[in-house]
Amino acid sequence: MTAQHELRFDLMPGGKLTGRIAVPGDKSISHRAVMLSAIADGESRISGFLEGADSLATLKAFRQLGVVIEGPDLGQLLVRGVGLHGLRPARAPLDMGNSGTSMRLLTGLLSGQYFASELVGDPSLTRRPMRRVTEPLAEMGARITTSAEGTAPLLLQAAEGLRGIRYAMPVASAQVKSSVLLAGLYAQGETCVIEPAPTRDHTERMLRAFGYAVHQDGACICVRGGQRLSGGTIAVPGDISSAAFFLIGASIAADSDLTLTGVGVNPTRTGVIEILKAMGAEIDLLNPREQGGEPVADLHVRAAALKGIRIPTELVPLAIDEFPAIFIAAACAEGETLLRGAEELRVKESDRIQSMAKGLQALGVEAEPLPDGMRILGGSSLGNAFQGGSVDSHGDHRVAMAFAMAALRASAPIEVRNCANVNTSFPRYAALAAEAGLEIVERYD
Repeated sequence: MTAQHELRFDLMPGGKLTGRIAVPGDKSISHRAVMLSAIADGESRISGFLEGADSLATLKAFRQLGVVIEGPDLGQLLVRGVGLHGLRPARAPLDMGNSGTSMRLLTGLLSGQYFASELVGDPSLTRRPMRRVTEPLAEMGARITTSAEGTAPLLLQAAEGLRGIRYAMPVASAQVKSSVLLAGLYAQGETCVIEPAPTRDHTERMLRAFGYAVHQDGACICVRGGQRLSGGTIAVPGDISSAAFFLIGASIAADSDLTLTGVGVNPTRTGVIEILKAMGAEIDLLNPREQGGEPVADLHVRAAALKGIRIPTELVPLAIDEFPAIFIAAACAEGETLLRGAEELRVKESDRIQSMAKGLQALGVEAEPLPDGMRILGGSSLGNAFQGGSVDSHGDHRVAMAFAMAALRASAPIEVRNCANVNTSFPRYAALAAEAGLEIVERYD
């Protein structure tokens, strides 16, 4: 998108969210479904695949690596797996676009191949730190070249044989854990990752679903190299990170009553629900069931009077992607909300602490950015929490979607600029939000 044709959201103040809606498929699970299907033996059928730019970058990369993939067609994919050692050299660099998950997980998976690969991305992705994965992979014997700053592009040389390691992660990160475990599939012996705090466990669950043994003892997760994966059927649930915007919107807007159907409620991802409930939100999990090895439920949320809280440190890794939305809830809560221990937010698609603080301040909210979090003083759980105004999302999809929900409690129209990257994780976000009751219009400058 050029500067002359930049997407923005124009939002009218007020309204409520009602009805029943379904959010798109889980992005984290969509990535992993394609990756593991590609290196499995036999065919895999995937339903609910997220057709967003990030997931499509992963899909395109595996096509470049010689995997035949039919679709996507309304979220349906047929992947003809090539087995653990069946990938082929790509003829061009693999472009990960804006997807940090694609780049970090593929770095692990490709570090054990017999051929060289190059991973590139857009300007935002090439500013994000990659040493957190390249350093443990180097301990395993991978040969990876980064920029002088430790960022992409990444050049992976042909492997001379990886060895299993025992790696204690300095920072809780599902991407780092998954990258090392995927490299462990190609390593001699056992590869173990020790987490300082629980993170999303989609990789472990899906490996088991493909018949690959994963052993866990508390915070230590291990795989042994050289096993095989068997293709099968994968149903991707709705993405709780996408649902989070609607959970916050319906919680803060008077008279809202909304049901989100078929949302993944993996316990390593439900931090946003626990935080909102601690703030006083009324959220019920209905019709709990299992889908493709993942717990799923319908989420029923109603408007509630929220109060500020000190966010428990142990919930931070379980809600790390949802904090832009949680900050909007905090601005609508009575009293102070304090977040600490979330320095990871500074190295996302944007510096989310700074991006959200500036946007909140522009809308009249008392928000103080901290090195590892934010202090937000909500005026009241009732009435208008935001002034009207213009906010820059800094090209960050989650920042853009969060500020769109702020209009439900604004006194005047809000404009959110630089919103094109919303399509990386949530195609048709504006249309679905409008269907639920948000007065939102997409415009191109």
